Amino acid sequence: MRPWFDVPALEGSLVRLEPLSMGHADELALAAEEDRSSYDFTLVPRANEVGDYLGAQFARVEQGLVPLAQVRRADGRAVGCTAYWDPRYWPGRNDLRAIEIGFTWLGASAQGLGINAEAKLLLMSHAFERLQVARVDLKTDARNKRSRRAIEALGATFEGVLRSWSMSWAPGEADRLRDSAMYSVVALEWREVKDRLAERLAGRPTTSVMDHAGPEV
Repeated sequence: MRPWFDVPALEGSLVRLEPLSMGHADELALAAEEDRSSYDFTLVPRANEVGDYLGAQFARVEQGLVPLAQVRRADGRAVGCTAYWDPRYWPGRNDLRAIEIGFTWLGASAQGLGINAEAKLLLMSHAFERLQVARVDLKTDARNKRSRRAIEALGATFEGVLRSWSMSWAPGEADRLRDSAMYSVVALEWREVKDRLAERLAGRPTTSVMDHAGPEV
């Protein structure tokens, strides 16, 4: 396993991102059932599916996934998940050149509080400043207008829609492909994106488009 896979806990004022484990299962089951109205295009398990969901995430580690729990600092409860995904390396080297952030969701009570935005700030800070990547990707179902607005609010640049690019998580679309809206932040613009995101978090309103269920692979 490459050294970068050992991602430490990433600490913010609102959320702590820590390695996902079966110990998070009970709290995630509760979070997933709070209000599912924002999950039309997002992979979020039902309470009785959380064990299988975690097992599938752990199996994806061999494909390059680094699954993380989103732990709300206010009460120490796991309220969602996120991940690094699809690592790409410089030719002939073990150094990362790009990584994706995805498999993201939050329980309804954790939305609208700045948690999603701070989690992205933590993940991108680690990717650019510790892992030294040249690029961070985010993508979502092209039909998911809420997710697309939130990704754009983070400062990511829209690059286009790739047709039949990813598996669909929409109800009734099992084993079907979706069109994926592709976004990125690159190293040359990271400082500006980071400063703008930090400023928005510092003066965040009670609810924000930045704090939805999260962009998702």
